[in-house]
Amino acid sequence: MSDDGHEANGDTPADEHRQDNTSDHEQVDQPGPHEATAPSNYPTRTIKDLFNPPRNIAAIRQLLFDVSEKIELHTHEFDLYWPYVDNVWVRQHRAGTDKTGRYRTDYYACRLQRPTYTPKAVDKPRPEGTPTRKKQIREGGKCHMKLKVVRYEGGYQAVTIIQLGDKTEHLHDLDTMDRIKRSTVLMEIARSEVMNGYMPASVYTVMSEDEAKLTASGGRYLKREDVRNASQAWRQQHKETLRVHEGYRYDHGNGIVRQNGTVPLAETVTSALAVDLTLSYYAGLPPNTLTFPVENRTFLDSYLPQKDATAAEDGLPHVTLTYATSMDSSLSLAPGIQTVLSGPQSKAMTHYLRSRHDAILIGVRTALADDPALNCRLEGAGGYGGLGWEGQPRPVVIDPAGRWLLTPQTRVIRTVSEGKGKAPWIIMAPGFSIDPNRVEMLRYYGGKHLGLTDYDKRWRLRWEAILKALAAEGIKSVMIEGGGMVINELLLPQHSHLVNSVIVTVAPTYLGRGGVTISPAPNQDQFGRPQAALRFMNVRWQSFGEDAVMCGRIPATEGQPAPEPAATTAPPRPVSFFNSSVDAQNTFQRRIPQSEPSQP
Repeated sequence: MSDDGHEANGDTPADEHRQDNTSDHEQVDQPGPHEATAPSNYPTRTIKDLFNPPRNIAAIRQLLFDVSEKIELHTHEFDLYWPYVDNVWVRQHRAGTDKTGRYRTDYYACRLQRPTYTPKAVDKPRPEGTPTRKKQIREGGKCHMKLKVVRYEGGYQAVTIIQLGDKTEHLHDLDTMDRIKRSTVLMEIARSEVMNGYMPASVYTVMSEDEAKLTASGGRYLKREDVRNASQAWRQQHKETLRVHEGYRYDHGNGIVRQNGTVPLAETVTSALAVDLTLSYYAGLPPNTLTFPVENRTFLDSYLPQKDATAAEDGLPHVTLTYATSMDSSLSLAPGIQTVLSGPQSKAMTHYLRSRHDAILIGVRTALADDPALNCRLEGAGGYGGLGWEGQPRPVVIDPAGRWLLTPQTRVIRTVSEGKGKAPWIIMAPGFSIDPNRVEMLRYYGGKHLGLTDYDKRWRLRWEAILKALAAEGIKSVMIEGGGMVINELLLPQHSHLVNSVIVTVAPTYLGRGGVTISPAPNQDQFGRPQAALRFMNVRWQSFGEDAVMCGRIPATEGQPAPEPAATTAPPRPVSFFNSSVDAQNTFQRRIPQSEPSQP
């Protein structure tokens, strides 16, 4: 950008001299020019956002640059972080919304997809008083990476970022884009400081003081001309004399420098806000947030799915069977009664296990008895200090007959509304009718029904079919927590081969007779003599507080599948719950009461 026409705004030694002849009261206490006019387009970011950027901003910028896999963010997170990388991505067009009005899709391409700019012999006429732009040749046509960005506004707010096309990597790095163009965040910060009455040269000096934070925000190649460009339109309309920041002065030949003995503004702002930001982070965590020390995780990790694991050869996800039991192998005092067994440390361990799995599965009886949230409350998970839905498993409930009546007050739905978990998938048998409004309500919160027709000889859904259906939906690991019927079934010889690992918490208590117990069906040898139903291998024990935790695996001989019964087809009844009517969709908001979210 040309410097012509801007000298009257305080970027010359003459203006510095005029400023020095102004009283201290006028320099420090006089309100900035923006306070008189209060323009509606005043920048939302200030110098404080540079010196105290969002946590892990460098890593988040790299994540949004690479987009190596699907990224899901809360809407407010997308609005916060995307302006830090809009020097990389350019919106090509907006596809509009779907018929429900909840989904809005935008398409983006890498900025270097644009053809290389060639200066024209004659520039277009500029508005009166506006200097001619000195355009530079900008490289282009060298990267063809594209994105689809889908914004959802329903029972929760989310933005999903997905790669498009066959170009899965940039042909350049993030540093290259930071060199070519500055992000909206940096330009807004620069403009806000000038609108506060400071010279562009002074703003540039202050912004460059903390090089590490400037680089993390994408400003490694920031120049004084960038500050001029960001504030040009405002300075064209406001001819007030601008000043340097307090504690700085104009030094001929060196520009704006800090006066001797003056603490850098970057340190002043940072030290003033550092404690507040730390307290704000922890104050922003829900009160029921859990922590699980890193040193305790190594004991478990070899029994858990690897973070970069691919689908198994048999097409089934990794299955971890886990539950808490008493000394007499009981899960609860009686059927339908929620019973707390785990202590604080083993409870935190359970939430760590949830963070390591794509899905968490329970039976409908547990859902009805406990009204569980089915989320991860570990610090660092989405909704608990983490990004988006990171570490949050997908709840899966096996409910063949549609007995679980979800409402906006159901705990798992309240958790979704608060941004602390995902909506459930409900596995059903399609022979049962279900109100279309229930189907639509679940969709509104991001969940869905999965209908299966693969039964065993007892007309029960086959576990292989359930797991393959989840694998087809992209689930690579499942943590099965209960209840008693589910666990006992999976420990049977015909099903135990589906289980990769077992993690059991044993509480130091007896619940007594009459409870829900874990006890597989008895086993016999080839001569009909009774023998142990199951014995684990590769066993390790670890105490967590007063509880003992056992990790183990099921031997291959114990888990050999029994001969499969002949395929059974479901009775010829209509799959009514897959066809919600248009009238039901249109009346959903009216017929389903809404309530204020509360703490899960």
